[in-house]
Amino acid sequence: MSRPPCGVAGIFSCNPGYQNMRKTLICTIAAMGLATIASADSAAYTAKELLSPCQEADNDARWGEAAETECEQYLMGFLGALAVTGAGEGFCLPDQNVADEVRWAYMRWVHASYSQRTQLPAAEAVMGTLKDSFACK
Repeated sequence: MSRPPCGVAGIFSCNPGYQNMRKTLICTIAAMGLATIASADSAAYTAKELLSPCQEADNDARWGEAAETECEQYLMGFLGALAVTGAGEGFCLPDQNVADEVRWAYMRWVHASYSQRTQLPAAEAVMGTLKDSFACK
């Protein structure tokens, strides 16, 4: 069995079960784009705001699962958007536990320069995480 190609697209295109997910993802991204346009005057979702549910996933026995879902769905949606647009080339993600591995890498990346990185837009922080932690070598 050959290994899927390096890049974010591999996690979505190599598994037939992801075909419906891909269609749903495209519709979701479109809806999010419309929602963003509708609330253009509000501040961007920051790295600190995304960090909160990512950390709570491990710290809160009662709501940890919901927080983990919130964090990992954001991250997987981001990876899906990169895959759909072709912007995910150059990233080599792990073969298993992608959402959890990216979540942990994100938390480490933000904490490495906490006061500066928490002020970034969440999307910029996730991209920084991917570049630093999952660049193909």
